Amino acid sequence: MSTITQQRRPFRALTDGWVCARRNLIKIKRVPEIMVFVLISPIMFVLLFAYVFGGAIDAGPGLDYKEFLIGGIFAQTVVFGATFSGAAMAEDMQKGFIDRFRSLPMARSAVLVGRTGADVVYNVLSLIIMALTGLLVGWRAHHGILKLLGAFALLLVFAYAVSWIMAWVGLIVPSVDVINNASFIVIMPLTFVSNAFVPTESFPKFLQPFVEWNPVSAVTQAVRELFGNVPDGVPVPDVWSLQHPVIYTLMWVVAIVAVFVPLSVRAYERATTK
Repeated sequence: MSTITQQRRPFRALTDGWVCARRNLIKIKRVPEIMVFVLISPIMFVLLFAYVFGGAIDAGPGLDYKEFLIGGIFAQTVVFGATFSGAAMAEDMQKGFIDRFRSLPMARSAVLVGRTGADVVYNVLSLIIMALTGLLVGWRAHHGILKLLGAFALLLVFAYAVSWIMAWVGLIVPSVDVINNASFIVIMPLTFVSNAFVPTESFPKFLQPFVEWNPVSAVTQAVRELFGNVPDGVPVPDVWSLQHPVIYTLMWVVAIVAVFVPLSVRAYERATTK
């Protein structure tokens, strides 16, 4: 293979991936219910936890629960949004589209790049809706626009990495129903056994180490700090993962991408209609 061909491979994967991403985004026009879920679900979670559970949950001394909550809701929503990749890949497998894509002269990773890229767009819309809803219930970002954008970027990068896990699962399971159940079983414990909705100290002692090293806890802690939702005087966490949440989150992102991108491409190459 010539050097020029090798150099063009990444560029071709991006251009072919953009075409596939457009296919996934155009689907919104034909199935507008997708956008209803993307936009309404974050609003429901914010209102539910802010007004139904908020009065019963103590965020800790010096912390306002609504400001404590929003970082966790952001993290939960983008992680759940990453499951679109798995469901879409499983659906394409069932309908035989994967076989058709494999017969086309496109980069092997293009379908996966396009699918995970479309999830980023969905998550951007979710973040906008959540931010507006948060402002309405009293949440504020206190550290300026740059750190606000940095928090959103961290959330999107983390969700993009999780999308690759879901894409791989979607290629190896037999149906959409299975991927929905599998993602629920995995993601629910990760989001609820974390500091997203309640402080780490409220968990039983035997669960606290899992909460402290849970990547969802790290990304939640990171965005809270970037938003300025951790007031001065609040005790600093005594574990490295929550003392350096941005670094720890990025470590997870690199590890997930390094493992699941090649796994997903390999599963795509071996895929057959199920």
